[in-house]
Amino acid sequence: MNEIDLTLLHTNSIDKIEIDSDYIIPSRYYKDSDVLKLDPVHVEGIIRRETDDIDYISLDVNGIMYLEDSISLEEEKYPFSLKIEGNLEDFATNLENTLDIYQLLWENIVLEIPLKFTKVMDLSKFQGDGWKLVSEDEIKSSNNPFQELLKNEEEEWLYDEFKHTIICCTIP
Repeated sequence: MNEIDLTLLHTNSIDKIEIDSDYIIPSRYYKDSDVLKLDPVHVEGIIRRETDDIDYISLDVNGIMYLEDSISLEEEKYPFSLKIEGNLEDFATNLENTLDIYQLLWENIVLEIPLKFTKVMDLSKFQGDGWKLVSEDEIKSSNNPFQELLKNEEEEWLYDEFKHTIICCTIP
């Protein structure tokens, strides 16, 4: 059931629609995203009539998405939990007497997808012939022979950028 019928709510036959279900979001929703797989999403809450033309929604959504680890490239579980609350028209478009629950859920779940995600704690396993993966702290504390050169390069770039700005500003 991907559509929730709001007709009884809109005709004041019922006070609210209670939701306590698991929804299997079709893969077509997340096939072009970073989500590899999505377990059934548990949704619990209500939709109620606030005024004659405003529906109020309050849902708690929980689930597990599977993402590719940014470092190891392995599939990892990423649990998420979110709250959908407010005027239903703020969350759904083209409302008549039905609500596409899959669309509503996916539009809110997609906001929970992190840009980068890793569970890797030991970076020492990620190295090769002449290279190794280091943390931000190691970069700052390491004895990098090129650090002075990089610092000078950065200062020179800032000077050139500043000079360019002045030139741009003085030309009519």
